[in-house]
Amino acid sequence: MADPAAPVLQGYGPGGFRISGATVAGSVILLPDRMLPWAAGSLAEADAASLGPVIAAGAELDLLVLGTGRRFALAPAEVAAALRAVRVAVEAMDTAAACRTYPTLAAEGRRVAAALIAL
Repeated sequence: MADPAAPVLQGYGPGGFRISGATVAGSVILLPDRMLPWAAGSLAEADAASLGPVIAAGAELDLLVLGTGRRFALAPAEVAAALRAVRVAVEAMDTAAACRTYPTLAAEGRRVAAALIAL
């Protein structure tokens, strides 16, 4: 069962997301207990340092859903290696697909986080 305190991804649109009833501009990281702004405006800006909160929470996670923007792309090698080091798998997909996938996994009570690049 999902944690009732977890941020709820309700939608996405140009430039941001709707999370737990609030409009949030820009890219975001969703962890099981909180939402954080993410400075990555494109996949080229996604690196291990920018995903520090996900890496720090690694013991509490099994999977990171990575929304790569308008188009699918593989997770950067540095990001995949940093997540593997803390035993977190990464599933990259375009942001629209990630916005459909993450809520389903979270609602199932899975140990999942999301890093979503705004469209």
